[in-house]
Amino acid sequence: MSKKILLTGALLASLVPAVSFAQSGGAAAGAATGAVGGAIVGGPVGAAVGGVTGAIVGGIADQQQPQFRTYVTTQKIPSYAYREDVRVGSVLPEAGVTYYDVPTEYKVKGYRYTVVNNTPVLVEPSSRKVVQIIR
Repeated sequence: MSKKILLTGALLASLVPAVSFAQSGGAAAGAATGAVGGAIVGGPVGAAVGGVTGAIVGGIADQQQPQFRTYVTTQKIPSYAYREDVRVGSVLPEAGVTYYDVPTEYKVKGYRYTVVNNTPVLVEPSSRKVVQIIR
């Protein structure tokens, strides 16, 4: 039994880098991280529960992204021109970028948002790292 748990945990851990840098970002990364943690603690059942829980806290849910994108557009936030590709994991510069609070109805805690190259993104404020690209 413990070999199955370790094997499942190792398999899921190998998937985290690929999933966490996917363009959909937060929910996928949260799901993968939650699944790995759940698998280590509770085996296959723990992986399923952890994946669902991780997806909920990972960022703006996929079904809310169009609504959030519309919200950001109506705020008329100036876009920061970033010379590199904007992707999950990109670290934005210390100066020149303005970050905004995510409205409470999106149930996102610990992140802020900005617009980079005309695309809304969620950012982890202390590291300035892009955690989700809003499509």
